[in-house]
Amino acid sequence: MDDIVEQALAKWPQVPDCYGWLGLDMRGRWYLRDDAAQAGGPFAQSKGALLQHDKLIAFIARNYEPDAQGRWFFQNGPQRVYVELALTPWVWRLQADDFSVLSHTGRKAVALDCLLDAQGRVYLSTDIGVGLVHTLDVGIAAEAVAAGHWTPRPVLAEELPARYRYTPSPCALRDAGRR
Repeated sequence: MDDIVEQALAKWPQVPDCYGWLGLDMRGRWYLRDDAAQAGGPFAQSKGALLQHDKLIAFIARNYEPDAQGRWFFQNGPQRVYVELALTPWVWRLQADDFSVLSHTGRKAVALDCLLDAQGRVYLSTDIGVGLVHTLDVGIAAEAVAAGHWTPRPVLAEELPARYRYTPSPCALRDAGRR
């Protein structure tokens, strides 16, 4: 976490959490979800505006982590901004030369298990969590399988959050708790 973020947390410890305003798609792209995007429905239906500012994206990446309940967030100064996930908290980019794994935030990971769902999506369980292999890198994943590095096991996509302890929609979870 950035030093400036830790200083802001110490200075303003009671800032309310933010829900529904930030989303992560299946290609590792961040979306800002204003009131209109949120009124349009959940993240799967109404993504919002694609973030394109490199420094903002890098700031989010450095301050992206899960809480104890498996809700992923971006710590924006003193405010915790919970992230709506299209599918998984990580999106993996694979390196063709050595099959190494890099997250959408630039963090290195070590693949522990390879999973394949009924829609043909490839996931890797890693030392830092589970994530979806970027669609552009599925061919590299196939090469890793052919080379004997990974053996895909079947998985039901809807079982991933419980198995790997993450919450796809912190906003929906919060709203369900209000009923």
